[in-house]
Amino acid sequence: MARPLVPSSQKALLLELKGLQEEPVEGFRVTLVDEGDLYNWEVAIFGPPNTYYEGGYFKARLKFPIDYPYSPPAFRFLTKMWHPNIYETGDVCISILHPPVDDPQSGELPSERWNPTQNVRKWKESKGKDREYTDIIRKQVLGTKVDAERDGVKVPTTLAEYCVKTKAPAPDEGSDLFYDDYYEDGEPEAEADSCFGDDEDDSGNEES
Repeated sequence: MARPLVPSSQKALLLELKGLQEEPVEGFRVTLVDEGDLYNWEVAIFGPPNTYYEGGYFKARLKFPIDYPYSPPAFRFLTKMWHPNIYETGDVCISILHPPVDDPQSGELPSERWNPTQNVRKWKESKGKDREYTDIIRKQVLGTKVDAERDGVKVPTTLAEYCVKTKAPAPDEGSDLFYDDYYEDGEPEAEADSCFGDDEDDSGNEES
């Protein structure tokens, strides 16, 4: 009896999940909602030290389509969030999660939307300045501590705890062959290893 074909999206997600578990992203923890379902991830985002979000534990769900990476995943916060790019439902409004369709009314460049070379590691933080925003975020962070205690999660509060040490990946011909097959534009861009790698302005810090 012939073995059933495994969708290429499962192979892609398995490689990404393995990579994120072996080489974690600073401030993120990723697990499967159900061990038998690679298309639904549970994400925990920890507030970076020395920012308004320090000590925060924000839970979210990441749901992938069957044709991933050619269509973007859907990201929704489970934790109540107060942010201009997050709806009351927890859905996130961000260009990188929008399908690559031609919509001249959106105000978005095609390069800002999803494309098959994107992956789970590509995230950017939004900014906040005014005092009211700061107070709301601090209350929100305090509220997430209850969730962290219930889930038995220790939230990192120092840079040493928050930043993860990275190592050069071992050569893996199988993985290289896979990405050559399924990423037409080449391998995904390498991310910087340093904590807060390319942010020039850490606007999360309080003004002195």
